[in-house]
Amino acid sequence: MRFSDPKPLTAAQQFLLLTKNPLSAGEGELGSGGLRWHYKASPTPLSRIYDARLEFAPNRSPRVFIDDPDLPMLSGGEDIPHVYDQKPTRLCLYLPRTCEWQPWMRLDQSIVPWTSLWLFYFEDWLTDGEWRGGGEHPIHRDVEKRISRSRLQRRHASLRRID
Repeated sequence: MRFSDPKPLTAAQQFLLLTKNPLSAGEGELGSGGLRWHYKASPTPLSRIYDARLEFAPNRSPRVFIDDPDLPMLSGGEDIPHVYDQKPTRLCLYLPRTCEWQPWMRLDQSIVPWTSLWLFYFEDWLTDGEWRGGGEHPIHRDVEKRISRSRLQRRHASLRRID
C-alpha cells in the first residue's frame, strides 16, 4: 500500500473551517479566485485587539495583513521587522522555502494561530526594539543597535513626561 500526499484544501473548504473555529471567528467573502477572511486577533488576554485580514487563493501562499491598528504608527515610524510590506502591513509568518505551510493544512489551525504568535512578538518588540520571533529578515547589527537605542530613549522620554 502506497500513501500519497494529502490533497490540498479548496478555498471553500478553508472558508467553512474558518467559520467553524472560534479562534478565527469573523466574516469573509468566498469567490472563484479564493477567499478573504476578516477576524479579530489578540496575542494575549491583556493585549490590544487587532483587525486581521487573511487572503487565500489556490496555488498561492496565504497572505495576512493587519488593517487596524496601524502598526507603522504604533512603531513610531520605525520599520517593522519580519514583514513583507510595511504598508499595508503584510506579516511574514513562516519560511515559504522550508514548506512550513502546505496547501493541505487548515488555515484556522496554522495561519490564524501563527498570526497571534507574530503579534505577541510584535508587542514584545515595541517594548525594547528587539525582535525575538526568529525568522530570516536580517538587519545590519549597527542599524539594529541604533534603532533599539533610539526606541529606548523615546520610551524613557515619554515616561518622564508622564511623571
